[in-house]
Amino acid sequence: MAEERGAPDQAELLALAVIIAEEAGRMLIAKRPARPEVVETKTSPTDVVTALDRAAEELIRSRIAAARPYDAVLGEEGGDTPGTGGARWVVDPIDGTVNFLYGLPDWAVSVAVEVDGEIVAGAVSVPQRGELYSAAKGGGAWLGGERLRCNTGVELGRALVATGFGYAAARRAVQAEVLAHVLPRVRDIRRGGSCAVDLCSVAAGRVDAYYERGTHYWDHAAAGLIATEAGARIGGLRGKPHGTDMLVCAAPGLFEELDGLLAPLDPERDAPAGQE
Repeated sequence: MAEERGAPDQAELLALAVIIAEEAGRMLIAKRPARPEVVETKTSPTDVVTALDRAAEELIRSRIAAARPYDAVLGEEGGDTPGTGGARWVVDPIDGTVNFLYGLPDWAVSVAVEVDGEIVAGAVSVPQRGELYSAAKGGGAWLGGERLRCNTGVELGRALVATGFGYAAARRAVQAEVLAHVLPRVRDIRRGGSCAVDLCSVAAGRVDAYYERGTHYWDHAAAGLIATEAGARIGGLRGKPHGTDMLVCAAPGLFEELDGLLAPLDPERDAPAGQE
C-alpha cells in the first residue's frame, strides 16, 4: 500500500473528530456501570484508570484507523502510534476519570488533530451534559450550533477562576499554598476535575480563567484550540509556552493579570520530600 500524501482537509478532520468523540461518549454512557472499578493506578493511588478508559480509546483508535489508516495516534492510555499520513490524532478517552468513577458529570472525551505539529481541529464531548464543543483553526469555536466567545474586560478581582490539582501529595501541598494566595484576589475559585471541560468553560464564558500545573498534551489539545478560537489566550508563565509545568488560559488582559499574580508564587514546583 502506498503512503498517503498531501495536506489533509481541515473540515473533514473536524467532522471525523466530532463523530468519533460523540460515539465514544455514547458508548461510555451506555456501558458505565453503577460503580465502575479501578483497574490500575498510574502516578499515585488516586490517579486511576478504569476498563472503560481503555475501551473508549480502543474504539476511538479503531474509528481513526478505519477512516484514516495512515495517520499517527497519540492516546493517553495507548501511547504514541506512528503513521505515514498527514495528521496525528491526540486522544484522551476520558478526561476527568475520577469524576466518571463517581458519577459526576464533568468528564469529557477529547479528540484533536495535529498537522505539521499544530492542532488544527478538535472536539470535546461532555456526554453527561449532552454537550459537544468543537473548533477548527481559523473557524471559531462552537457549542453545538452556538458560536463561543470568552468573557472579556474582566478584572482579576472580579474573575471566576477554575483550577485543578495533581495526584501526588508533594504537588498538592504547593498547589494549596498557591491557592491560598490566589483566592483572596479573585471573585472565587471553581474546581471541576477536567482540564478539557475547564478550558471549554473559559471558551463558553462559564468561568473567566483557568490555571493548572501538571496537565498533559492530550488533556488540552482539543480544548485549548476551542478556547483560543473563542478569543482566549493560552500559555505558560512569564511568556513561556504552556505545558506540564503550567497552563494558564483567559482573555488577554486578564491573562496578564493572572500571570502577574501566579509567577511570584513559584507554582511550577513540588514540595521537597518530607514537607508535604
